[in-house]
Amino acid sequence: MRGDRGASSGLLQLCHYLQDPGKVARFQRHCGVLSSGSPGLQLNGDCGNTYPGQDAGNRGAGDGPRHRARQPNGTGNGTAPALPGEEKRKVQQRRNSLTGETGQEFHVTNPFLYYLFSFGTELGNELFYISFFPFWIWNVDAYVGRRLFVVWVWVMYLGQCTKDLIRWPRPASPPVVKLEVFYNSEYSMPSTHAMSGTAIPLSLLLLTYGRWQYSFVLGLLLAVCWCSLVCLSRVYMGMHSILDVIAGFLYAIIILVVFHPALEIIDTFNLTYKYAPLIIISLHLALGIFSFTLDTWSTSRGDTAQILGSGAGIACGSHVNYMLGLLLDPSQDTLPFTPSINVILLGKAMLRFLIGVVVLLMIRAVMKKISIPLACKIFGIPCDDVRKARQRMEVELPYRYITYGVVGFGAMFIVPYLFTWVGLL
Repeated sequence: MRGDRGASSGLLQLCHYLQDPGKVARFQRHCGVLSSGSPGLQLNGDCGNTYPGQDAGNRGAGDGPRHRARQPNGTGNGTAPALPGEEKRKVQQRRNSLTGETGQEFHVTNPFLYYLFSFGTELGNELFYISFFPFWIWNVDAYVGRRLFVVWVWVMYLGQCTKDLIRWPRPASPPVVKLEVFYNSEYSMPSTHAMSGTAIPLSLLLLTYGRWQYSFVLGLLLAVCWCSLVCLSRVYMGMHSILDVIAGFLYAIIILVVFHPALEIIDTFNLTYKYAPLIIISLHLALGIFSFTLDTWSTSRGDTAQILGSGAGIACGSHVNYMLGLLLDPSQDTLPFTPSINVILLGKAMLRFLIGVVVLLMIRAVMKKISIPLACKIFGIPCDDVRKARQRMEVELPYRYITYGVVGFGAMFIVPYLFTWVGLL
């Protein structure tokens, strides 16, 4: 019994250690992120930062009192003077269009790391998803793209639901500098960026190795670099504790272990079963309704609807493709594929990508213009302030689900059909 209690106590202490926002703040400072006029902090040895009037046991529980302290050099703590030869760049993050929140100003003394980790965090944002998945489906391998999207939907859905069940706050600021504001209203545990940044590259490796000819070591190295960049970027941005990132990584591994063996069954059902579209739409709607139990508004609810809608659209588009004979999978006799790139193939791929993304963005814009006013009219919600209207569940859920469902269907069927029509496929 004593051994079990000791192990539990040790695990709990480790979790508290990894969740300490002081560790995040220290990592940011090592990477050259300095707050502009950050509220006063006192470094407390190796135990992280504490706020005036807050004991060590309460660290990370909230944002803490916002008092300003002065250091001996007269500089507000958190605003460190530049070292000789160090370049300071004052940066203010973009405004969140959904909440109106604007990021705090901060200084960057290492621009390379700032742009590197900014790129890493974009690997888990909408712009990347709306570019990466269609490119893979249109230009590389639709077979892999379909199954990869199934993995992404389940990973992101389970991650978002888990966040709303655990309801842990983001790392406290101060001491952490928040470099990003868009997802600041969401809960923190686990990091869905870390989950997608783990699941996508590892799934790509599992789905393509043996189907395409390439070095396994090179593929594994790329997957590790991708995963590491995304995970570290969330700590750098001040959006997650180290514990959030580790939990997201492990959670994604568990989901992959469970779902990867079932991908063949799921994909075959989506393609061949007569009533697959009806079941797919009903299942995704049911999952959405089951998960939308937020205590306060956050971007989580809309993102979950967006994920489920995209998944339903891709699956339904795959079914229609199969029935009409578009994007058919090659015969197993032709495997493994040998990657070959020439000017003509590269030119066609770029042309397909540019035309396809423009079409998808047009579809998204049109569906937003239609679905938001329509939902407002149906549920009797004023549409004068679009931002407030979009935060209402009656508007947010149908507009996100329908809009991104049509975008997913467009990526899988409408755009490939267009390519066939103009001779680009």
